[in-house]
Amino acid sequence: MTTRTRRFLAAVAAAVVLTAAPATAAHAADNPYQRGPSPTLAALDALRGPYAVSTTSVSPLVLGFGGGTIYYPTTSSDGTFGAVAISPGFTATWSSISWLGPRIASHGFVVIGIETNTLLDQPGQRGDQLLAALNYLTTQSSVRGRVDASRLAVAGHSMGGGGSLEAASDRPSLQAAVPLAPWNTDKTWSELRVPTLIVGGEADTIAPVATHSIPFYSSIPSAAEKAYVELNNASHFFPQTVNTITGRMAVAWLKRFVDNDTRYDQFICPGPSGSDVSDYRNTCPLS
Repeated sequence: MTTRTRRFLAAVAAAVVLTAAPATAAHAADNPYQRGPSPTLAALDALRGPYAVSTTSVSPLVLGFGGGTIYYPTTSSDGTFGAVAISPGFTATWSSISWLGPRIASHGFVVIGIETNTLLDQPGQRGDQLLAALNYLTTQSSVRGRVDASRLAVAGHSMGGGGSLEAASDRPSLQAAVPLAPWNTDKTWSELRVPTLIVGGEADTIAPVATHSIPFYSSIPSAAEKAYVELNNASHFFPQTVNTITGRMAVAWLKRFVDNDTRYDQFICPGPSGSDVSDYRNTCPLS
């Protein structure tokens, strides 16, 4: 075999390898924020995602909020991660919804679950505290080097959910908001520009969907991107125990809008269905 022939065959082999490169690698090159393997429904519905998670505590003496717990992927080989601050509801502590911390973090996020300054704090106060928690997370926390400060989100339950709407209204640079059974006296959010997923409970008597979740959803401009999931026969307290649909949709929404990961469109459009869901609305197709 001549030298020229060997070079020709080597060039052909290299071209075949490049052509056969997996689509996920090509997509990752296009999207520097993509984290984790290709998603499946089973992986989203599992108790934990692909990342091992560690935790660290935040002192109640911190300024702006009442302390809390940070959950973060243990790996340092995937670069920085997007982050989300989550608030509990009226008279509740972080422990009431703490399952969300490791669930979301295990899919490639840094999560700070906050304690509020007082158990009676209103939605506006909780919104301010969520933003204070994000500021702390990105500038002072022991894991600040793991966080991409340009990719942040908020979430919360009840008045904490109402607080996440307040935070998204005050800081339009946020990438996503996920209010769960949100309660707020303000029913109109026409100024909101942050992609927002609202999850409501059909049987909620504390923040009835007819006077809270649905008007909130309807008032948000479609251009902001939004979705509304209503859980069949669920009470106001559905986020206080592990809920498969809530976990699935929260992760998918955060992956799509914090990580810009279009692999998760399939879980939002057309979205969840079946006996666990009584209503689903969205702005599909996503832009």
